[in-house]
Amino acid sequence: MSPVLSGVLQLLALVAALALAHIPLGNHMARVYSSGTHWRVEKWIYKGIGADPDTEMRWPAYLRGVLAFSLAGVLFLYLLQRLQGVLPGSLGFASIDPDQAFNTAASFVANTNWQSYYGEQAMGHVVQTAGLAVQNFVSAAVGIAVAVALVRGFARSRTGELGNFWADLVRGVVRVLVPIAAVGAVILVACGVVQNFSGIHEVGQFLGPPQQWNGGAVASQEVIKELGTNGGGYFNANSAHPFENPTPFTNLFEIFLILLIPVSLTRTFGVMTGSVRQGYAVLGTMAAIWLSFVALMMWTEFAHHGPALQAAGGATEGKELRFGIGGSSLFAVTTTLTSTGAVDSFHSSYTGLGGGITLLGMMLGEIAPGGVGSGLYGMLVMAVVAVFIAGLMVGRTPEYLGKKIGTREIKFAACYILITPALVLVFTAAATALPTPGDSMTNSGAHGFSEILYAYTSASNNNGSAFAGLNADTQWFNTTLGLAMLLGRFLPMVFVLALAGSLARQQPVPATAGTLRTEKPLFAGLLAGAVLIITGLTYFPALALGPLAEGLA
Repeated sequence: MSPVLSGVLQLLALVAALALAHIPLGNHMARVYSSGTHWRVEKWIYKGIGADPDTEMRWPAYLRGVLAFSLAGVLFLYLLQRLQGVLPGSLGFASIDPDQAFNTAASFVANTNWQSYYGEQAMGHVVQTAGLAVQNFVSAAVGIAVAVALVRGFARSRTGELGNFWADLVRGVVRVLVPIAAVGAVILVACGVVQNFSGIHEVGQFLGPPQQWNGGAVASQEVIKELGTNGGGYFNANSAHPFENPTPFTNLFEIFLILLIPVSLTRTFGVMTGSVRQGYAVLGTMAAIWLSFVALMMWTEFAHHGPALQAAGGATEGKELRFGIGGSSLFAVTTTLTSTGAVDSFHSSYTGLGGGITLLGMMLGEIAPGGVGSGLYGMLVMAVVAVFIAGLMVGRTPEYLGKKIGTREIKFAACYILITPALVLVFTAAATALPTPGDSMTNSGAHGFSEILYAYTSASNNNGSAFAGLNADTQWFNTTLGLAMLLGRFLPMVFVLALAGSLARQQPVPATAGTLRTEKPLFAGLLAGAVLIITGLTYFPALALGPLAEGLA
């Protein structure tokens, strides 16, 4: 079988599996977040944290819940790392340095999972399981909760209430993430992913000195890292490591896990707003962008110029041969178009244009289909902007799902869109202008600039993947990337929840003959165009200095 055909068949199998899961999981999540009953285990949790799950919250109270819970997570994870040296199950590893502990705590709480350390050489079992794996669950649940709050803003009228954050958080973990993760972990273990609490083992000498490897609860962390679009690997090689991702089947299964909830949330959106066709329009836009990126990536990586690449059948540098160019390209596009950050190959080794595609995927705001929760609310904010643009074209007050998009709403949407590019470009400019950060670059010229641009794009968009050429374990990068992750995660949530509150207070406007049909392909095309044009205008100069310059050289 040719490598190209193999890649195409993997793509078709993935699309078929997602199509089968889309409706049942989407309907299940709609029931979860619309239910008025509480499970017994949920009642125990509410009692333990002192929360009343039946109290409706306006957007400032909902936001305070998000920020308070996340701040507690940062402090707990920071202290856990700083105390690792005296904790049992540390495998003899020392406590983490303050700047790296801050970076890691910010990273996992912000659902970014950027790692400036070697997992198998720095983190013991306690930090990995009680700290990092727990944040993989709850940070994903926070993203879903914020997305559901925005959906309620569209669905409700004449009220500022968006639900209860604590109920949404607990239900997301207990009823959605844990059941799927449990089944997924069993599948991964059956396919060869390790799951134990063993110590450090010495592997026999072959061509060099003996190597040391430690085991761990890898399968249980691997499944939630993908399902929750987190991305932090138990090992430094991430999903390229055979203990995390041993076979082509597990590779495809992990891609499926990454896309499963973001794709299904579009169905949840349609059900909760009373119009599944609106959900299909959003899904169609996401799918069109994702498929276009996959096709472009496979073309750039299979376009083998030069005798060496022709002999290899494509650009194989930095890719695992057991996954091939097709599987690696599919993983790379999926992980950068969602806020996952997991990698099964090293993006720095991709062709110049291929590396640019991974960068552009993150720069779009990771909305095709995006992260767990963040992809849906990011696309809905872009839909608000697209409706506003359409209203300007025809001279009519813009409306979306029966809600008028006025000055207040478009200001919230504009602030949401501008935050991430500002963080990326300002931090990148500072790092390239100052003398010390430049010492961390492995390469010079356009590729070296891409390394720094990729790092801040990944951090500010809560992606977490790296270009694999930048030494980010310095005080400058640990601190600035940590700040970028926190600001890039929680500042946009402020405007999402403010937008949700503003929409929930409105009285629905009845549809007329002049109402823009936002469930039609015409609007889906307008939405995709708005996403690409706004991103292109914002990031094109930076892309021209990095991957475009390298790819066209």
